[in-house]
Amino acid sequence: MAVRIDDRRMTMFALVHGAWHGAWCWEALTPLLQQEGHDVVAMDLPCNDASANFETYADVVCAALDGYNHDVVLVGHSLGANTIPLVAARRPVRHLVYLCGLVPAIDRSVLDQIVGAEMMLPGWDGGLSDADSRTTWVDRDGARALLYADCDEPTVEAAFDRLRPQALYPGTLPFSLSEFPAVSCTSVICTDDRMVNPDWSKRIARERLGADLIELPGSHSPFFSQPSALADVLLRLADAQRPFAVATAVRRRALGLSPIE
Repeated sequence: MAVRIDDRRMTMFALVHGAWHGAWCWEALTPLLQQEGHDVVAMDLPCNDASANFETYADVVCAALDGYNHDVVLVGHSLGANTIPLVAARRPVRHLVYLCGLVPAIDRSVLDQIVGAEMMLPGWDGGLSDADSRTTWVDRDGARALLYADCDEPTVEAAFDRLRPQALYPGTLPFSLSEFPAVSCTSVICTDDRMVNPDWSKRIARERLGADLIELPGSHSPFFSQPSALADVLLRLADAQRPFAVATAVRRRALGLSPIE
């Protein structure tokens, strides 16, 4: 299911959730972007489907963006970092934002990185149950500590009740691209993240992505704990990147070329 705003203005923010979540996790952030005149689309990925892979997730994102032009800022939270480069390899995207991202590695799976690298912090899976090829949160206190450490209790309660199972299958497959798409990107790292290792994230942002780096205080879910601060970051990124997109459109018009779709 996609939540779409039809009036197409300025930048389109496409918000891609991570494991266990859904389009609902962006509900506090979305109006903050819209009130500045931007469009927003969020989608539910088939994370509980044990036959779906990250290419399937990218299908869902691309379908939600069907009909929108190249002025798209694509945000991937946590496991969503494995989907957004696949989308950028298929269609025009202006900028990628890896938010507390489990950034993929060429020829490696997410599981490879969990086992063989310092990507995740010790105890990151406390409170998870693994059954039927899916992981499910069964411990509310564990979810609070690891996902929502700086969120108020009503937010934690509401979020926990909406968490879904996450299939293991996509995380067992090697990243399907031979190189990252040639799209500018930013890595937003939360300094008190208790899931993804912030030190690993900083190193990978430089070495693997060549990304700009922005640090926010707080834990793994800033769309809940500090939506205004996250909105400010995304709005600044849109403003900083937009002059290039506008200049490109002007040049194409001057040359008698159609807009990039």
